[in-house]
Amino acid sequence: MAEEKSAPPSQLIVAGEHEWRAMSPALKAKILWSDPATGRELRLTRFEPGARLALHRHRGDELVYVIEGAISDEFGTVRAGDFGHRPQGCVHTVTSANGATVLALLTGGAEPAAELGNGPRSRVVVPSEIPWTEVAPGMRRKALWSDEATRRRADLVRFDPGVKLPLHRHLGDEIIFMLEGSNADEWAEVLPGNLSYRPN
Repeated sequence: MAEEKSAPPSQLIVAGEHEWRAMSPALKAKILWSDPATGRELRLTRFEPGARLALHRHRGDELVYVIEGAISDEFGTVRAGDFGHRPQGCVHTVTSANGATVLALLTGGAEPAAELGNGPRSRVVVPSEIPWTEVAPGMRRKALWSDEATRRRADLVRFDPGVKLPLHRHLGDEIIFMLEGSNADEWAEVLPGNLSYRPN
């Protein structure tokens, strides 16, 4: 039991406690969490109407969830409620005709690019096109993305009211963004618009 108590606690991330910082006149961002050891950064970005990110290359991959509005690149449009994946080496521009708020998990950042080239394309995932799968009594998920090499994945998960998962240990870390309802563990309750980081 002493081993359980010495485990690292989950970390509540309240988006409203982080300040917006201007990236350009039409873009601002909040850095919600970062891990220098892995080069990962969790960022909330606000695109003003007409905002444009110049052509750039991803040095690592990026997972994006559009909270409101829509963002587009050369390969498709990610709308509110949709999910996007930009693989390592992807070169693209990003625009938002009417504005958008986007949650993004980046690994390795990005660098300016001179031409589109033939690198890997970004991909749009529409959760409404993916069926729910029951993974435990009262808990269902939609598998949005996974990478076998790194054993990383992104899921949309739904809990029925009152569901409780038994005591468990994370073999790898987990980041949760709460869309609706709430989720609680021994350290905090996560409310809509906020996040929780559960370390390895």
